[in-house]
Amino acid sequence: MPFTIPFKRHAALIAGLSALLATPSVLAEERVQVIASFSILADMVEQVGGEYVEVDALVGPDGDAHVYSPRPDDARNLAHADLVVFNGMHFEGWMERLLNAGDYEGPKVVATAGIATQEEGEDSQSHDHSGHDHAEHDHGGHDHGHDHSGHDHAEHDHGGHGHGHDHSGHDHGGQDPHAWLDPMLGKRYVANIRDGLIAADPAHEEEYRQRAQAYMADLDALDAEIHEQMAALPESTSVITGHDSFGYFSKAYGVSFLSPAGLTTATEPSAAHMAELIDVIEANNVQALFHENMTSPAIIDQLAEETGRPVAGTLYSGALSPEGEASTYIGMMRHNARVLHDALADPEAKGASEPESQHEH
Repeated sequence: MPFTIPFKRHAALIAGLSALLATPSVLAEERVQVIASFSILADMVEQVGGEYVEVDALVGPDGDAHVYSPRPDDARNLAHADLVVFNGMHFEGWMERLLNAGDYEGPKVVATAGIATQEEGEDSQSHDHSGHDHAEHDHGGHDHGHDHSGHDHAEHDHGGHGHGHDHSGHDHGGQDPHAWLDPMLGKRYVANIRDGLIAADPAHEEEYRQRAQAYMADLDALDAEIHEQMAALPESTSVITGHDSFGYFSKAYGVSFLSPAGLTTATEPSAAHMAELIDVIEANNVQALFHENMTSPAIIDQLAEETGRPVAGTLYSGALSPEGEASTYIGMMRHNARVLHDALADPEAKGASEPESQHEH
């Protein structure tokens, strides 16, 4: 007599198997669906959100958020998001139009909320990081008064229309929006993202707070590491990069950055500006030039050819790398510091900063 499974037990087994097979997709659906404007913010959200979030970056690794043209799919994806995170400070000139087109009404995080902006070209050589820390030590408190749904004013339409490359719509208004290039300001990004995730998913508030606190500790360690490396550089060190994005890094660590273009990669330097920059390179004894991962290398290569200075490597400013060390925010910052140090440090200071194990044998 053939073996048979009673109907009720058979049905129960099928139901159980179906539930087991469906579990991964169910868990995926339960994650907080986050849209971040570009890759650096997406990584920060992943670090704070961990297993509770699923993040999509509108502008991916090596992509240029200055000149991004939103696609129709972007507006549709926004409609299904639980949280939207963007930089603010007029960095994404296209963001408000996209939010309006997508009819998104959920919580929004302006990652730079609470950061005092610096003006284009501002390049103070001294920076007391202790002034940043007060904003981030209350890890057990609650929302710092940032109503994330009310930060739309940070992204006014700057005159560009449609989704073409209307570079007039990428003007930062004289503000330098690249605040993430100072890790101590990066802690404010983390705090704002933490609060946004809590607003979208209060059930996991404690987990978000713990992960944010650990991430901020990592940023403190990163800051100390970069300070140590930049201290090995000669005084008044100046370097050339593709566009004017390293102002906050310069203010934090005392390295002067010059560029042939302005704050946005949409601008092209004039012949007169290039000639002026060549004079500046000679007058300031600039030692090296650096490519940026999201800008054309042609201008830097031209400067290198005309001045005889070497191109000493690639720096990452506004986009992560698709893979490798610079594929995370902390890895990107560590990569930049190491490339600068290795290219510019005084040989004696460079040797003194190396681990003792490298001098053995």
